[in-house]
Amino acid sequence: MKSESRTAVIAAIAGNLAIAATKFVAAAMTGSSAMLSEAIHSLVDTGNGGLLLLGARFSRKPPDESHPFGYSTEIYFWLLVVAILIFALGGGMSVYEGVTHLAKPHHIENPIWNYAVLSIAIIFESASFFFAFKAFRAEKGKQSVVQTIRASKDPTTFTVLFEDTAALLGLLVALAGVFLAEHFNEPHFDGVASIVIGVILGVVAAVLAYESRSLLIGEGVSPEIMAKIRAIVTSDPAVSEIKQFLTLHFGPTDVLLTMNLRFQKEFTASEVAEVIARLEGKIREQFPEINHIFIETESLRQVSEARP
Repeated sequence: MKSESRTAVIAAIAGNLAIAATKFVAAAMTGSSAMLSEAIHSLVDTGNGGLLLLGARFSRKPPDESHPFGYSTEIYFWLLVVAILIFALGGGMSVYEGVTHLAKPHHIENPIWNYAVLSIAIIFESASFFFAFKAFRAEKGKQSVVQTIRASKDPTTFTVLFEDTAALLGLLVALAGVFLAEHFNEPHFDGVASIVIGVILGVVAAVLAYESRSLLIGEGVSPEIMAKIRAIVTSDPAVSEIKQFLTLHFGPTDVLLTMNLRFQKEFTASEVAEVIARLEGKIREQFPEINHIFIETESLRQVSEARP
């Protein structure tokens, strides 16, 4: 996990924990369904931040006999757990609370508590969103937001940004629900706001689940990196052809690269071995995240038989 991503996660945990406590107090004082949904949302986000840090820690475990390529994919597994929790606890509980409130509506008491807490929460969430967006912008570069999310191999970057975006939208919906319920003396608005918050969380959970599925199945490096690696290999005069080129991300900074190369016929087996070592050095120097490099060649056997 990059330092910017870690800072964003820690900032989100601290902010969500403080906000959750104040929201639960406000929900108890006012009986607002939307406020209770927001409190549950903040509590789930707090736990999710902890799970992301836990996944990042587990992913740094060194390789062993049972996991020879290491544990880098741990972080992708915990992203899936976070998506499930957002959907089941955050979205599910919010929709349930909203439906229950619609079935048995009751007027909000002491609405000033809701306005005060929601205003404070918006300030805290905005600060958390700032750190999350800063980390995301560092990775974004010249790409669009969608392109960055699809290309990113560090899920903590966009997960925290998604959670903070959903949190800010949820706060605005809760604020609108409380205002409309009080202004029109119609408590059903409060229940509807709770359901809308649940739908927002469901959408975020679905996007995170989709991204975690793609990462767990296995994604290769970006086309730009592939092109640069190909350029390094083909620029070597000993290489005649790249027959196969495969990459796989085990984690944000842990990549497997396999290549099947055909070398020029005049190179001996020992010379080809030197070329392979040289290529590996150049690739690792430019792309330190490529930790595992396997280069296969059909000509090694042919060359050694021709020149014993």
